[in-house]
This record gives sequence, structure tokens and C-alpha cells, in this order.
Amino acid sequence: MAKIGIYGSSFDPITNVHLFTASTIANRCKLDKVIFLPCSNKRKDKTMNTEDEHRWNMLEMAIKSDGKFTLDNFEMKQDAWKISTYDTMKHLKTVYPEDDLYFIMGADLLVDIGDGKWGSADKLVSENKFIVMARDGIDMLKAISGSPLLRNNDDGSTFHLIDKGIAMEISSTYIRDEFAIGGEAKYLLPTSCYKYIKENELYGWKNSSKEIGSK
Repeated sequence: MAKIGIYGSSFDPITNVHLFTASTIANRCKLDKVIFLPCSNKRKDKTMNTEDEHRWNMLEMAIKSDGKFTLDNFEMKQDAWKISTYDTMKHLKTVYPEDDLYFIMGADLLVDIGDGKWGSADKLVSENKFIVMARDGIDMLKAISGSPLLRNNDDGSTFHLIDKGIAMEISSTYIRDEFAIGGEAKYLLPTSCYKYIKENELYGWKNSSKEIGSK
């Protein structure tokens, strides 16, 4: 039986922080595989900044050299308002019926689930396992003990808490902003993705005043 982490995000674009996070979690939690799961472009709480094709292509480039990393486009193909994380995990358990799956998330999302803000939150927590990364200002143990939903479904193995050495500040938003103003994002994402963004004029690159590093 393999241990598999499910790592969902918009990946718009994927960054070196995403890769560092996935690699660190795989190492610390002894995961055999990490599945990168790009979200639907039809989410009401997020607006994608480039087409699915580009997000997917950059993910493929970014993870191809790591044998533990793979991709799944299940959520990307869905209408976001018709599916929840519970549905996604239910689907993936049919794909990997013999394996042990863990949903990877930040502590801020743990708080939201505990507050009942996620669809089918009760079934999501009672039927799944989670790897939770620390976020500034959030006491993860307090978040669990303070939520009836979380504490009554914690059998000691439901939540694997990672509280040190994994939080980093560089986000996809930061990188998009740098591209848009002609700033330098070269070492914040994989080189192949950096070149792909310039070649395809993504994230406002064509409006930049100059190409950084050109002569």
C-alpha cells in the first residue's frame, strides 16, 4: 500500500515554493507519491490568470524530473460549483483503492473546514486523512480542539501536523505581479516555466517595458 499526498492549488503558475513544499512533505511524511491537482477554472472564489492548457503545460515541465510527482486533471475538468474536495477525494480513492491518501492543505483551510465552510465538511473529515502545514498566527491544535467537527473526528491519525520549516512567502501572485511590471522572477519558478511564460507572453509579459537579462 502506497502513501499518496494530494496537493491541490491553482498553480497559476507553479512556483519553486510549490515544489519545495511537495518535496519536503513527501520526505517528512514518507509519501511514495504526490499528486498535483490543479483546480477548476470555474471557481467563484478565484479567477485564473491564464488558460488551463498553459497551467497544465507548466506543471508537466516542473515535475517531470521527480519520480514521486505526478498530475491529475480531475478538478480542472469539473464545474467548480458542482464538486467539492470531498467529491474529489472520493473519486481518487476509486483510482487508488489500495493506497492511503492524504489531502495536503494549509492551517488556514483547516480552520475553514472546522467552521463548516467547505462542502460536505462532515464527511470530508470523517472519511479522509490530512497533512496540515502551519500558517502564521494559527494554532493548529487549538483549531482542532475548538471545532466539534474536527475534534470528534480526530482518531490520532486524521491530522498530520507540520509546524516547522515549511512556510515560505513567495506566491504565484507575487510572481505574476513581477512579470506584469517587467520585474525579475527568474529564480522563483522552474527555468522551463520561466521561459515558457516569456515565450507565450503570459501574465502581462508582453506589456513589460523590457526583457530582464536580455542584451
